Amino acid sequence: MTRWSLAGLLVLGTALPASAETDAAAALEPQQLEPYQIVRSLELVQDRLAGGDHASQPMQRKLLEMIDARFATRESARFENELNRRALLIYAMSGGNPATLEAGLAHLGKDDPNRLLGEKILLYVNGKPNEALEAFASVDPMTYSPDVGMYVALVKGSMMAEAEPGKALPMLDRARLLGPGTLVEEAALRRSISVAVTLGDTKRFLRYAEQYVRSYLHSPYASQFADTFVAGVVALQDKVDRRAVVDLAAMMEPEQEKVIYLRIARRAAIDGLIDLAAFAATQAEEMADDPRAELYASLSLVTSGEIDNVLERLSRIDRERLSENDRRLLDAASAIAAELTAGTKPAGAQSQARPIRSVGPEPVITAAGDETAKTTPVPSRSRSPGPGRGVDASVEKAEAMVAATRAKLADIDKLIGDMPE
Repeated sequence: MTRWSLAGLLVLGTALPASAETDAAAALEPQQLEPYQIVRSLELVQDRLAGGDHASQPMQRKLLEMIDARFATRESARFENELNRRALLIYAMSGGNPATLEAGLAHLGKDDPNRLLGEKILLYVNGKPNEALEAFASVDPMTYSPDVGMYVALVKGSMMAEAEPGKALPMLDRARLLGPGTLVEEAALRRSISVAVTLGDTKRFLRYAEQYVRSYLHSPYASQFADTFVAGVVALQDKVDRRAVVDLAAMMEPEQEKVIYLRIARRAAIDGLIDLAAFAATQAEEMADDPRAELYASLSLVTSGEIDNVLERLSRIDRERLSENDRRLLDAASAIAAELTAGTKPAGAQSQARPIRSVGPEPVITAAGDETAKTTPVPSRSRSPGPGRGVDASVEKAEAMVAATRAKLADIDKLIGDMPE
């Protein structure tokens, strides 16, 4: 079998065949290469992962282990090389060991820009977001070399996403500008989609989503994109152009397209968004006969309080074609629908026989009844809720019932945690 050299990979820019990658990593001694060379190999492998080469994942793990071992040695001469100092930062921001970063920074001079930046990165990788965000406030990724700057922009933009979403998008755009076609761009796009939802910016939401689908639909992190996209469509359902959603979904592979619609239908159904759930379920049904589409469309009716014929619809669903968790969701929806139906049935015959008091002006008191009228007080209006209050109470009761239904299904959905795949 041909042995591949990682050093040769760096020089030639050649992609290793998936079948040879693990052998190459296993056959190579870390001491044969400078740390920055192994880090460059890691970046190449990660970029292939972003493009959909899932077979590169074992190579990524092996390279991270090799880099960690190389930086963990007690030799300090390697840090005389500026490329190695920068590689230490890139390694840390690429999922490296925080302890290795901390040990490596000790070899750098106190005024070394790499050490100053590394100390800020250390706050981030050690899970101290507030301190890290404050430390990064004055950091401009454009002042660093692009190989470091793109990671800095991604880290800073990710931290700003929650605290300052309006400023996070430009920072994530810089990460994409500095690292086109890389795993950094893939991650920046995923985060940008989420931030656009937070800001309620439908144009950016759809634009970022389209860019992701065109370039990174086969990334191992595409499932995270799907979660974010579905959440965005549901959150922005009053503003998002459904024709644009259809066009974007059509760019996916048929199975991915169907799953996206099923996820939207399920989430919308739980939230009681009848129109959106019906739209997504219809789109899914047009692609394939899937009982999940009917289930989620029926769920939306249950959570909206419109339960006419919903029990019949649920009973027609083929349970055998559902996953175990969706069967549990079907059973829960059927039970709730039955409970709601029972709650809306008219009262029994005895109750119906009671005289119904007419609503209208007070009856005219005749002369013969004057004495009775004087001694029998007429109930004041304040003692009776009146027809208006009765209607209000019924509406409030119905709204409370619908809210309770949604809450029940939401709790069940969280407990099950099984989204269409």
